[in-house]
Amino acid sequence: MKNAIGRSLPEYVEGYGKVKPFAGAFATEPDMTRQAPKVKRILPGEQKLVEDLETVFKRIPVTNGMTLSFHHHLRNGDGVVNMVLEVAAKLGIKDLTLAMSSVFPVHAPIIEHVKSGVVTRLDTNYMSGPVAQAVSRGLFPHPVVLRTHGGRGRAIECGQLKIDVAFIAAPTADDYGDLNGVQGQAACGSLGYAFPDAQYADNVVAITDNLVPYPLSPISIPQTRVDYVVKVDCIGDPKGIVSGTTKITRDPVGLRIAETTAKVIKAADLIKDGFSFQTGAGGASLAAAYYVRQMMEESGVTGSFALGGITGYMVEMLEKGLFRNLIDVQGFDLDAVRSLANNPNHLECGADFYASPFNMGAAVNKLDAVVLGATEIDTNFNVNVVTGSDGVIMGGSGGHSDAAAGAKITIVVANLLRGRLPIIMDKVLTATTPGETVDVLVTERGVAVNPRRTDLQEQFKAAGLPLKSAEELKQLAEQIAGVPESIKTLDKVVAIVEYRDGTVIDVVRQVG
Repeated sequence: MKNAIGRSLPEYVEGYGKVKPFAGAFATEPDMTRQAPKVKRILPGEQKLVEDLETVFKRIPVTNGMTLSFHHHLRNGDGVVNMVLEVAAKLGIKDLTLAMSSVFPVHAPIIEHVKSGVVTRLDTNYMSGPVAQAVSRGLFPHPVVLRTHGGRGRAIECGQLKIDVAFIAAPTADDYGDLNGVQGQAACGSLGYAFPDAQYADNVVAITDNLVPYPLSPISIPQTRVDYVVKVDCIGDPKGIVSGTTKITRDPVGLRIAETTAKVIKAADLIKDGFSFQTGAGGASLAAAYYVRQMMEESGVTGSFALGGITGYMVEMLEKGLFRNLIDVQGFDLDAVRSLANNPNHLECGADFYASPFNMGAAVNKLDAVVLGATEIDTNFNVNVVTGSDGVIMGGSGGHSDAAAGAKITIVVANLLRGRLPIIMDKVLTATTPGETVDVLVTERGVAVNPRRTDLQEQFKAAGLPLKSAEELKQLAEQIAGVPESIKTLDKVVAIVEYRDGTVIDVVRQVG
């Protein structure tokens, strides 16, 4: 069968179930109720602090077939996932589902746990490194489910992703289970991607290497949702958690794209008081923010908020009065951690507040402009951020589809060629974000506007922007680098790419 963007999908996938095809960005309405975790209590004098993880496993108890969840705020510095799985393997537990908001190279030991049967399923929003490569080559016995950040929050709230035990890496905790991410040697900033897990899991275990006297202040996740606290020597390597100060690109091509992106936002008449903005932490994205900042300063504009993963550059804009607030679901550097700890206008939010499509108002719905990247984009403006040019998984939607759906204008920025391969094609290998939610493509050779946005076409023409059609940019890239060969994949479905509403926008098939 085919979905609304013409992707061919199987009607049923073994290990996943019946496939509900993507019908459009806003076509699927909720028809469920929010779920609730088990009601429990603790009596006066009872303790939550437990001597080690093995004791926690036995008290819960963790058994075969359970779903264990983890957040990714420690990124490639995370030590908790591997620590927990070592205990599961030692106790002989099998057939676990890992519900991880993201997977990084540091999580390579998962591969051996799959081979031994400890882990059989994976549910995540993003993956890179050895686990992603192993998934692409068919290691897992069941297809991996790839969600969006908002889609994961929705799935947890609505009971489609039922968590038996949430293991929360807590940079700081007290012995009664109050947690935050802004203190301690492994401080990571916002704990927003763990909020739904803490709220809806049947059991919540905090793992910390910085135990402080009760009561902790400030509190990100409260004691009322935490069952056990375990003190360990180290939850993660700070070098892999934050990057210090994220840098603006110095690449001339990237700077040209960034400057054009800012001109696109200005031409759309969005640089005015109350402006709201989201961009990534990459060099080109930060460069776009730099040019937007210049325009805001020249016009005396005060924006309402910046959203998403927060960098030191956004913190600086807040402190200079260019934005009234930051809404932070994930900190990317040390300045973001510091700001969240100290500035009351820097707000911490959960994944559901940030981007769930099934609530009464996700923050992405209030965005004026979002700047996003792409591995590939096709002439219908569908974007791939899941697979690389070799067909191997190297990313995931994260908040890509969520922000694209919510913003007034969604801008994809990309070099016309990546690694001597054209970025624009007739059909992306893996569809992640549907073209109906993507408005503009900015490259170093021109700006393409989605034909749906005739209003933008007129505004950009009047502003003198270098307009080209997506087809013209594709032809230009192919004149330079030639037409790339099609990727050949096998029949086995190794991953299901869910849109934010839980429908299937595409599947990933095994590479040879």
